[in-house]
Amino acid sequence: MNPSGIYFRPQFGRDESQRDSDPKPKVARNELPWETRAEADNPNGVAARRRKHDTTPLGLKTIRHETQGSSFLATLGWKTQSLWDWRTGSFSRILPRFSFFWNFRKAFRLGLPLAALMLLTGCFVGPDYKRPAATTMPTAFAGATNGWKVAQPQAQFPKGNWWEIFGDAELNELEAQSSAANQQLKAAVQRFAEARATMDATRAGLFPFLSLSGSYTRQQSSANAPLTTTGKAAGQSSTYNTFTVPLDLTYEVDLWGRVRRSVESARAQAQASADDLEAIKLMIQAEVAVDYFTLRALDSQLSVLQSNVEVFNKSLELTVNRRVGGVATDLDVAQAQTILETTQAQLPAVALQRARFEHALAVLTGQPASTFRIPERTLSNTPPFIPSGLPSELLERRPDISAAERRMAAANANIGVAKAAFFPSITLNGLAGLESINAGTLFNAASGFWAVGPSLNVPIFEGGRLRADLRLTKATYEEVIANYRQSVLSAFAEVEDNLSAQNLLASQYEAQSRALVAARKQLEIANNRYRNGLITYLEVATAQNTVLNVEFATVQLRGQQIVAAVTLVKALGGGWEHADLQTQNTHHIEMKKENTYAKATNKTTR
Repeated sequence: MNPSGIYFRPQFGRDESQRDSDPKPKVARNELPWETRAEADNPNGVAARRRKHDTTPLGLKTIRHETQGSSFLATLGWKTQSLWDWRTGSFSRILPRFSFFWNFRKAFRLGLPLAALMLLTGCFVGPDYKRPAATTMPTAFAGATNGWKVAQPQAQFPKGNWWEIFGDAELNELEAQSSAANQQLKAAVQRFAEARATMDATRAGLFPFLSLSGSYTRQQSSANAPLTTTGKAAGQSSTYNTFTVPLDLTYEVDLWGRVRRSVESARAQAQASADDLEAIKLMIQAEVAVDYFTLRALDSQLSVLQSNVEVFNKSLELTVNRRVGGVATDLDVAQAQTILETTQAQLPAVALQRARFEHALAVLTGQPASTFRIPERTLSNTPPFIPSGLPSELLERRPDISAAERRMAAANANIGVAKAAFFPSITLNGLAGLESINAGTLFNAASGFWAVGPSLNVPIFEGGRLRADLRLTKATYEEVIANYRQSVLSAFAEVEDNLSAQNLLASQYEAQSRALVAARKQLEIANNRYRNGLITYLEVATAQNTVLNVEFATVQLRGQQIVAAVTLVKALGGGWEHADLQTQNTHHIEMKKENTYAKATNKTTR
């Protein structure tokens, strides 16, 4: 007997030197091998005690008795050959087989409740998402001639190179550069990648977590430590090594849908991030087009000023010559010089505006402003006619509306996550590995151990945190709904603004063009009358001023028309293709011809 009372489990696979020297445990005839309390002293002075002891979480009895050689199946009592005497040998060959099936049956019966628990994982708490009504939606735009149906966000659809409808090769090149090198767009791409990674990380909660580790410990036990059997001091200490290689398994049973609601929220956030990417892409494309056409309009204004400077310079020379001849007065010369200097003074201001838009294009295309240059060229583009009867799908593809709608879905799923926190959570835990006091026997089957079982966590008192979290998610959901409706209202306002701008600017440009023709005719008459000495130069200067202002305003209106066309396409979510626009423009021209013919017929009839 070992007076210290310290017990160790018997080892499998003993060395050859120990097989004959170790005393055999004495077992009564009527005792089963796993029910005995055989005790014997080994040569090292440490007692080996065999005890009927169930240490597994599922109640499986592991048969741990010394066998000849090492076998993993010995831990389940499967055909193990005992080194005991012939009286227990028959039991070790027959009863362990029965024990294996008995343990398997018991594990199966205990696993049925867990299986039923797994079937309940289809339950969800929290409201299912239903898209709220945006607002009181009009059936048609005020600036549209055809009816529109209520929008449904579809911003994920391909939109095409809508800027090609303007037929400008240089604009196409700038758009390509901005798509490839714009840093704001690259940041949006990375934010989308972050949202995708967050979604994947959240979705990982649907699967078990498996980890493998390893440890080594050398320790000494206390001689005064109490024994678990008697409560008395052990009487002696021991020093030993522990090598452990555990494999840990953890799986949270998604009984109330917390993980699935979290995945639903993360997926909606990723979709909203994709819509944000499309919105930023559309914004950059539209900004490039707006800045480019504004720059070309400024080029046209510079051209108007430069041409007028040349004309006014010739007028000044003519007036000076007439003054030398005694026909004109000093007042005429001063008036001519004043008009020339005033026009020249406008050139730097327009050039400064052009430089700013050029630098803005450099930033949009991802290039240094110091080396970025766009050659001067007057605005020769004709604004495409965006028909008022646009297909409603274009409004449905606005990415900002789609992003706001997806954020509503994410906020709704978060309510389910907050509600699931009120219910118990169940986690299945599993542990298996190898443990030994000797590195040489660490990977033997006898060194194996395992454990499996569930854990239950029931929230009892949280100090009101759970209810506060639920109120927070509901308030966030209502806030996101308000943001969504505001996005829809702003979208309709932008479309209405640009539809009105398209129609009104076209009318204004036609009137301004007629005014320009009249102003040039006035200047021609004034010059002729001045040369004939019928009027003073003051009337000529007034006519020149009028022509300059009207021509300047006409060029500005042309630029505003094209910018309005760009912003209208942006307000509609992009997506115009050149072929579609060509068909629409052909239809528009035919309608104008029909209207002209009808007006002519009415006049003839009258």
